[in-house]
Amino acid sequence: MNRRTSQVSSTLRAAVQEVISRGLADPRIRGLITITEVTMSDDLQQATLRVSIYPEERQELTFHGLQAAAAHIRREAGELMAIKRMPALQFRLDGSLKRQAKVLGALAQAADEHEAAPPAPPQAEPDPPASEPAP
Repeated sequence: MNRRTSQVSSTLRAAVQEVISRGLADPRIRGLITITEVTMSDDLQQATLRVSIYPEERQELTFHGLQAAAAHIRREAGELMAIKRMPALQFRLDGSLKRQAKVLGALAQAADEHEAAPPAPPQAEPDPPASEPAP
């Protein structure tokens, strides 16, 4: 990724996040929506945005709402950016945060179980062999 692509993707991420955080009129788009990654094509005409959506129960509905509102989000974000041609937006679900949360939850649970377990009784050290008297 060259410098220009990196700059545009960073600015696009901030602009789209701003548009989403302001709120959209679509009632399907609710919950915590986070843009985790932006991938740009080399010609800057396509942008793939990976999004994480919470709560999980509304994830599919919210994702479909985002896809339907992509043109509106593109226009609103374009007004916030100083760019000649705004790239087309494609949204993709990002499950990496959910996987990380599950792993961290499992680790925390294992740590809690380890702390809650009663301590093992200290093992008595075997007596050293008695030295036998010389005959």
